[in-house]
Amino acid sequence: MTTPGEEASVTSQFVRSYVITGGRSLPASDDLALHTLVTLAPERTPPLGAGPEVMAIWKLIAGGYLSVAEVAGHVGLPVGVARLLLTDLSEQGHLLRRAEPPRAQNVDRATLEKVLNGLQSLIG
Repeated sequence: MTTPGEEASVTSQFVRSYVITGGRSLPASDDLALHTLVTLAPERTPPLGAGPEVMAIWKLIAGGYLSVAEVAGHVGLPVGVARLLLTDLSEQGHLLRRAEPPRAQNVDRATLEKVLNGLQSLIG
């Protein structure tokens, strides 16, 4: 806590996030959910002047699809910062995205019982 006349300290984590994003926030049209899978588009080169955080993300997702939440965790960035950097890479054409698959439809009990009976007959 601070007393009147005393300035509150600003944590380095807060300043760092602000510097990384340039003070920007996510655009209103952002559709990168935490479970959205991202990877690098084929035959892309890192953007000129990419910072160390963007390069860390670049190397990480070059190996295959990872969720936005996983990217943030592996790189050690707040999720909002990682989403903003991934949004930038996406707008520049560097990312491929894979939305989550649709939810499976429920199967009725009779069908499940037929499958179970068929499996039991195979096993003996």
